[in-house]
Amino acid sequence: MKTSPKTKAKSESTKVSAAAGLSGPDLSVEIAGYRFKNPIWTASGTCGYGEELDEIFDLNTLGGIVTKSITWKPRQGHPPSRVSEESSGMLNAIGLANVGVKAYVDEKLPFLEKYGLGVIVNVAGFDFQEYIDVCARLADHPRADMVELNISCPNISSGGIEFGADPKQVEKIVRAVKRVFPRPVIPKLSPNVTDIAEIARGAEAGGADAISLINTFIAMGVDIHSKRPTLSNNRGGLSGPAIKPIALSMVNSVYEAVSVPVIGIGGAANYEDVVEFMICGASAVQLGTALFREPDLPVRVLSDLTKFLIQGSYNSVTDLIGSIKMN
Repeated sequence: MKTSPKTKAKSESTKVSAAAGLSGPDLSVEIAGYRFKNPIWTASGTCGYGEELDEIFDLNTLGGIVTKSITWKPRQGHPPSRVSEESSGMLNAIGLANVGVKAYVDEKLPFLEKYGLGVIVNVAGFDFQEYIDVCARLADHPRADMVELNISCPNISSGGIEFGADPKQVEKIVRAVKRVFPRPVIPKLSPNVTDIAEIARGAEAGGADAISLINTFIAMGVDIHSKRPTLSNNRGGLSGPAIKPIALSMVNSVYEAVSVPVIGIGGAANYEDVVEFMICGASAVQLGTALFREPDLPVRVLSDLTKFLIQGSYNSVTDLIGSIKMN
């Protein structure tokens, strides 16, 4: 078993705060041979490159951080309006705006070197070669503990969404990235498919070390006065509480379909949501849209999760994983 040196030194943070006067259950989880001090991660696109959140709470609170999508060249993304708040959640069509892999490695990734958390770099591209080139560049930087392949982005006109809808293509791109990136590779799956379990099996066949899901749903909002879509891109991705029940179902389906760990994403906003995802099979849970409302949410979620485990007499948070009792 391989333990990340970045997280091992911080293992004491898996216990209940000393201020509480209690020792608590083990919050650590193992994913693809790496030991994360807890199952709470941030979702790509909701935490920038980490600097923004560090101004609000200690990043060492997190088990892992998934940085925003990185492409080979810098991207400006779509023009405003790129985000729209809806009654059911949030729509976004950012268009993969980012600094590009060179600036990311030179200027952004070093910032995270001093923290004891797992760093998962979300990678996007418009063709197979771009994914390969970006991951090959990240391979030279050991602080990129893992890559999460954004093969499911619904707000660009080409690239990821096509890759993520075909199990053979998913298998092909995962296998290609595995040849150039020596550490764990995690494809992020789209819910905009007929059978997500089939896509997950394709990812596993390609050598995926874990699988994260779900990405956002293709959706649209409309301004009744202008009669125009609320997003400049017309359509974007729906995230937030509305998609959580679907995410839970898909996480459970994939958990049953593959043997690699599953990372749950989709509408988690409190400790109860995290517990639900883990009961359905997730080994870790990414907090996303809720961070825009409560940027220090991971602090509260981790505290409440710990209390829940103590009250339930759990020895380890891993006891929750896949413990659902289907009717």
